[in-house]
Amino acid sequence: MNKKFLVGTLLVGLFAACSPNASRTTWEVTGGQRDNNKYSDLNQIDTSNVAGLEVAWTYHSEGGDASKFGPMQCNPIIIDGVMYGVSPRLKLFAINAETGKEIWNFDPADSLANKTWHRGSVNMNRGVAYWADGADKRIIYTVGSVALAVHAETGKLVSTFGQDGGIDLRKGLDMDAEKASIAVTSPLMVYKNLFFLSGYTGEETPGHIRAFDAKTGAQKWIFHTVPHPGEPGHETWEDPTAYQRMGSTNSWSGFTLDEKRGILFAGTGNPTNDFYGGDRWGQGLYGNCILALDANTGKLMWHFQTVHHDVWDMDISSPPILVTVNKEGKKIEAVAQSTKTGLLFILERTTGKPVYPIEERPVPTDGVPGEKLWPTQPFPVLPKPFVRQRVTEKDLNTLVDADSYADILQRFKGYRSEGIYTPPTKEGTIIFPGYDGGGEWGGPAFDPTSNILYVNANEMAWVLNLVENAPQKKENLTNIKAGALLYAKHCMACHGPERLGSGDYPSIVAVDKKYTKKQFTDLLSTGRRMMPGFNHLSKEEVNAIASYILDIKAEQQLAYSGKDLLGDDPKNNKPSYGSTGYNKFLTKEGYPAISPPWGTLNAIDLNTGEYVWKIPFGEFEELKKKGIPTTGRENYGGPVVTSGGLIFIAATADGKFRAINKKNGKILFETDLPAPGVATPATYQVNGRQYVVIACGGSKWGGASSDAYVAFALPKK
Repeated sequence: MNKKFLVGTLLVGLFAACSPNASRTTWEVTGGQRDNNKYSDLNQIDTSNVAGLEVAWTYHSEGGDASKFGPMQCNPIIIDGVMYGVSPRLKLFAINAETGKEIWNFDPADSLANKTWHRGSVNMNRGVAYWADGADKRIIYTVGSVALAVHAETGKLVSTFGQDGGIDLRKGLDMDAEKASIAVTSPLMVYKNLFFLSGYTGEETPGHIRAFDAKTGAQKWIFHTVPHPGEPGHETWEDPTAYQRMGSTNSWSGFTLDEKRGILFAGTGNPTNDFYGGDRWGQGLYGNCILALDANTGKLMWHFQTVHHDVWDMDISSPPILVTVNKEGKKIEAVAQSTKTGLLFILERTTGKPVYPIEERPVPTDGVPGEKLWPTQPFPVLPKPFVRQRVTEKDLNTLVDADSYADILQRFKGYRSEGIYTPPTKEGTIIFPGYDGGGEWGGPAFDPTSNILYVNANEMAWVLNLVENAPQKKENLTNIKAGALLYAKHCMACHGPERLGSGDYPSIVAVDKKYTKKQFTDLLSTGRRMMPGFNHLSKEEVNAIASYILDIKAEQQLAYSGKDLLGDDPKNNKPSYGSTGYNKFLTKEGYPAISPPWGTLNAIDLNTGEYVWKIPFGEFEELKKKGIPTTGRENYGGPVVTSGGLIFIAATADGKFRAINKKNGKILFETDLPAPGVATPATYQVNGRQYVVIACGGSKWGGASSDAYVAFALPKK
């Protein structure tokens, strides 16, 4: 593409990108529009011809260098013929959306190395944002704890933004910046000359929502997701000092905007500790909340809490979406929120009032000593949950042989499984819906022509085991003993008691062969990918952990010189608990230990709250060859729905890309991707031809990985 054409296309795209009434034939914002509906008016590709889709182009965002592959979850944006996205190594790129040919790429590693705000963290990125003011056109995106502004035409840093083109997001959180740990993984939301972010945070870093000036990078307002004294919600924490030490409570999944009303919508996660709330008694606002904020000021307009005092890691895992519901002859503008719990909350947009009744129902409260669980939880009457809410003996996997079934039955009988809000235990609690949903971060799509919502979901059981951590006085500790205790508190939930890894998290056995002590301690400070930084740990604590994990024998028997350990609230003599990791409930063969479906795609009529259809989503080839019907599989990333009658979605562990008839759930097109596309597609049109593009980075399941963005279209005539 020549420079003259590039400038012209960006100028034309400016008006579409900034207009509240922009055509739904383009994809200027993650999710398609700021309402996050993932809906497109495009219909060139429809139910009659979709079987003829072919690969239009493939773009290798790392040049095909296999050493640089990693998970990609980016939903790219397209501004009048130019596509912007990120690579596995978080390089920002601009390509011709018609041909896939690169216009420019920006490698943050080249710029960050010499900046004082660089913390070295490398994290995932789910998308970028576009902002323009006349000839000033920018892509604003995040790399770990830094927000960067890059010229949309040249791919160069905007030096007047923040400090030399970047903002250190550890600053401005109303805490010691050196102890803060934040990585913004979801796209920023732009409104007028503001952009908004929260982020993935460390154990003692709160996920406050902030607004920044898109031109200068100056922070304009902050909303405390853990309220400070004098702010509404502070009284929901029994310990009035909780705001000084509670982390997370963050909107890590991103935002949705009602541009007409200037309302910013966000969903938040639970406070730390994820699985034990003995040091945070109370309802705990604004954890696990749908929030409506005045986008201009950050003032709270309303909130709705989806889980009270969460100890199951049931974060709100996707941005809310804006919908319209025709209920009993009345048109209602609403906001819909899918959740890990498989519950769908539909609330009036300006008031937060439920569109369908939501009941507070009693749940078990007999948790471990020191815990004070909330006695009720909210359950929508309609729609019914889009995943099962309990695992019983009748739900165990009978597709395996007798020995394997006997094994899962024996294990199941040792666990506690009484439904969605079964209290965590030392013996083991079935977490279902699981840590990864129910609904995950891709979120649903909504068709405004029919008011039908489409949501993909996981049905995977996990097992939570709590471990009590007895407080220890430093006088009794050597570095290796302190390191083991600190590992149990800060690391075991992810890497497991034997350091073998679990869920998304790798084994760290023999990590001393990979890292020097300095490299390891730097990593603890900055974090990387799914691991937050642990800046709140003292130098003595970091040294103790390093001596333990890196097996530094010369330091292990030295006296530990840090502070007393693991007494979360010693003045009240409350116990402290950690978890043994994110462990799936699986058969010996590695299949889910519960009966199928293990993944689903659901169509829900929001006018009635009733289901239109539900299908198993994803498959195991080896089970199909045995004559076993489609079981569904784990899936991450969301759907796109179009006026051509189609749902486009990748997401599944089987590495397929599919087009599905939105009326009945019938699969009309299916093809293999270079690697699983655990991202949400984008659809757009250039020069009269409709394209659908998906990032294919591979996933947490292992196997193939790639740096490819693959675009599909109908054959040229």
